[in-house]
Amino acid sequence: MPELPEVEVVRAGLEPAVRGALISSVDVRDERALTRHTGGAAHFEAELTGRRIAAAVRRGKFLWMPVADDEAIVTHLGMSGQMLLRVPGAPEERHERIRIELEHPDHGPLSVVFADQRTFGSLAIDELVDTPDGAAGGRGSDLARVPTQVAHIGRDPLDPAFSAKRFRARLARTSSGIKRVLLDQTAASGIGNIYADESLWAARIHPETAASALPTRAVNRLLGEVQAVLEKALAEGGTSFDAQYVNVNGQAGYFAHSLNAYGRTGQPCPRCGRPIVRVSFMNRSSHFCPHCQRLR
Repeated sequence: MPELPEVEVVRAGLEPAVRGALISSVDVRDERALTRHTGGAAHFEAELTGRRIAAAVRRGKFLWMPVADDEAIVTHLGMSGQMLLRVPGAPEERHERIRIELEHPDHGPLSVVFADQRTFGSLAIDELVDTPDGAAGGRGSDLARVPTQVAHIGRDPLDPAFSAKRFRARLARTSSGIKRVLLDQTAASGIGNIYADESLWAARIHPETAASALPTRAVNRLLGEVQAVLEKALAEGGTSFDAQYVNVNGQAGYFAHSLNAYGRTGQPCPRCGRPIVRVSFMNRSSHFCPHCQRLR
């Protein structure tokens, strides 16, 4: 599933194309892409036609485009969703679900295509509500509002309004393993399996270490590594293992070449040379170095 860097790459690519653009038409080609929308395809098309997009905004793994002070198009990429920019009249994409035609005041006509092979992703029109802390809802806009579908998740570690103090307090009162907490989107959003493994490896922390057992210094070190890993992945366009994870132009990221733990089962740890191990974890896997990341 795309994590923060992959979704931010998509947001940054969409932003100059959609900000200020008028929606001239909407074509829902597969209603399964509207599973989080309360109306049907006809409602989605009619409500958006003629609206103007204010920005492209992201919090964690969610992306949204405000079309008014109180409404936005919310996008969740699911496991294989893609938001692609195309010239008008471009051939239909493989697994294309929705096409939105835009008229941009500077760039002219453009098409935004939502394609999704596994159909777990979705678009929806959602209400915007005030943020509890009064800070911007997400990256890409100063508006202190967030869609109701996104309001339940925490701020991500790259958000200027992210509270390290609040995060440390959350860890102090839970005995769950630290990786489980990192994957909890209400604690800190945007971190998935890949970047949790990479951050824990960098911080030399075993994924099953009880969160409450971590001293403040270790938590601060982990937060620093989380931010560093996410920033590096973002600079490298995210992690792409196949053609499903691409930017708005269909290009893959290359952070997979920088991975130190995730997906490197049996390969030597880049730090100590001992083999990386893989263990079952929450219907997924954890990858770590048992020598560098000892369970204490």
